Amino acid sequence: MCMKHNAAIAVCCILAGGAVLPAQVPRQHHPPADAGEYARILEDPSRDEWQKPHEVVQALALKGDETVADIGAGSGYFARRLARHARLVYAVDIDAKLLEICAKNAPDNLKTVLAPPDDPQLAAASIDLVFLCDVLHHIEGRGAYLNKLRRALKPGGRIVVVDFHKRALPVGPPPEMKIDHDEAVREFAAAGFRLSAEERFLPYQYFLVFTPER
Repeated sequence: MCMKHNAAIAVCCILAGGAVLPAQVPRQHHPPADAGEYARILEDPSRDEWQKPHEVVQALALKGDETVADIGAGSGYFARRLARHARLVYAVDIDAKLLEICAKNAPDNLKTVLAPPDDPQLAAASIDLVFLCDVLHHIEGRGAYLNKLRRALKPGGRIVVVDFHKRALPVGPPPEMKIDHDEAVREFAAAGFRLSAEERFLPYQYFLVFTPER
């Protein structure tokens, strides 16, 4: 099994339609030289224009006393922001070097977790919110992985998925690598979740909130 996390998708600029546009290039297709280069690309301020991190975090409506797991946290683009609004954040990733970068100057309530591709390494009933941004389409064996995430949720916990619409876009991987909105909903349903909410403010991505079926 193999999980390519959101650190595995590098934000860069490409020439598209005669204009330079922010985009993401799959790591396995155009690998940067090192983790430092990944981090610089992932943290490029131009990403904020379409990723809208402030709006995403606000939409999560964290209460301040919650424990969050950012799956595929990479350099900590979202994990650091989440830590400002949560009691504890686990930045989970399969890349040790990226987690080292994530941990630098991180707040005390951000803990890094080096995990294998098929297991997030989260204790049972320990997480209020699981957050997956631009990572779901890189997880193989998603059914088994979602079951592990389900076991990690506390009662009343939820999973939020932000990922690219399955169509040609100026950012993100090619359409054949993406998971369609409806396919994501079906896969979560098969793993025992229901779609409980959805946000539509992102220009290129869907924002889905899933909760376990009783």
